[in-house]
Amino acid sequence: MGTRRRLLAISLCLAAPLEAQAQLTEIEKAAVLLGNRTSVETNIVYKVANRYEAKLDLYRPSKATEPTPVVMMIHGGGWLFGTKEDSVLYLLPFLQMGFAAVNVEYRMGSVSLAPAAVEDCLCALHWIGRNAKKYKFDLGKVVVTGGSAGGHLALTTAMIPASAGFENECAYEDDQGWTGTFTDSRPKLAAVVNWFGITDVADMLEGPNTHGYAVSWLGGQPNREDLARRVSPLTYVRAGLPPVLTIHGDADKLVPYSHAVRLHEALTKAGVRNQLVTLPGAGHGGFSDEQELEAWEAVRAFLVGTGVLAAPR
Repeated sequence: MGTRRRLLAISLCLAAPLEAQAQLTEIEKAAVLLGNRTSVETNIVYKVANRYEAKLDLYRPSKATEPTPVVMMIHGGGWLFGTKEDSVLYLLPFLQMGFAAVNVEYRMGSVSLAPAAVEDCLCALHWIGRNAKKYKFDLGKVVVTGGSAGGHLALTTAMIPASAGFENECAYEDDQGWTGTFTDSRPKLAAVVNWFGITDVADMLEGPNTHGYAVSWLGGQPNREDLARRVSPLTYVRAGLPPVLTIHGDADKLVPYSHAVRLHEALTKAGVRNQLVTLPGAGHGGFSDEQELEAWEAVRAFLVGTGVLAAPR
């Protein structure tokens, strides 16, 4: 073999591994396609209260031709801290499943004490209802989710009835065009995915489960005990609620695991479809890779079981 042929053979042998290394993995391909097929609108004002503009970010399939399921994400932070941007990466599994995602911020305790956060999240749900046609939301497949204080707010958004009065601040927005005819735009939720959320706020104000973030959120309001009851998901357990999936570590030091157990037992007694996924030894989030995957497997199975997602073929 001549020198030129040998060099050509060597170059081809070297190029083959390099070409193989240049191929995208299946995970990398999925990430590229997700970015290419998703449109983003940020900082949409959905409510103004106390001179505070509450905003949300919208992520949706840009090539969708039919209405898509939508998930409303509520960030945590003890009702005192955190931003909607903190939760962006937790939207990725939902986006991969074909959801549109509404990532919501709300008034922190430093801006307004309880129940402002509860009121804002309910108004964000109204925004989804009012904008369903514009953004091709499937109002029969609306899911709400959040972790910690966000889990609490996901539950209150799903469970608190209109008669409680927490939606009054945004009622006027449902009368679009100021026709004088009020139409409730709040969609009925298809499911709740609650990540270690508080279910009994009063339990956090005094006694062995006292936590400073809950005390600060209620502040020194004279009706704090009654208000704590009114913003507690356990207060509103009744038949007819949407299905609830709760994920909670049994070694959680910030939100007692007992909150998840009590909610599960109460919902079961009321005949509400629900599931409690217990992560043994897990704390307040910060799960291991194996625990995180186990939790998301449960989320997907739950959404398939409730009919929000189609079963895989």
